[in-house]
Amino acid sequence: QVHVVESGGGLVQAGDSLRLSCEAFERIASSNAMGWFRQAPGKEREFVASISWNNVITYYSDSVKGRFTISRDNAKNTVYLRMNDLKPEDTAVYFCAVSGAPGTTTNSDDYHYWGHGTQVTVSS
Repeated sequence: QVHVVESGGGLVQAGDSLRLSCEAFERIASSNAMGWFRQAPGKEREFVASISWNNVITYYSDSVKGRFTISRDNAKNTVYLRMNDLKPEDTAVYFCAVSGAPGTTTNSDDYHYWGHGTQVTVSS
C-alpha cells in the first residue's frame, strides 16, 4: 500500500495562483508515473495532469494547458501542481494518484494509489 497525501489547497480569487503538493510515502512512487485529477460538485472526476517517473513526459487536460504545471522531485517522493491564473471553474477537490507503471497516462484506471484530496475554491 502506498500512502498518498495532498496539501496546498485553499480559497483564492480568480487570477491567483496555488501550488499543490503530493507526497507518496513509499519509494515505489519515484519509479511510477503520478497524476492529478479533480472532481467538482455534481461532476465526475476528471484528469488534470500527469508526469512520467523520470520527469520527461507530461500530459495536461485542455482546460488547464498553459496555466498549470506538473513537476516532481523523486528524492522527496513528491509531485507538485503549480496552478496559475485560476478560474472559478477550477474549483474542485484535487486528488493525487500514483500509477502502476513508469509511463504517464491520463486514464484514472491506471492509477492504483490515491490520496484523499485537497479542496481548491476559486471565487470570482
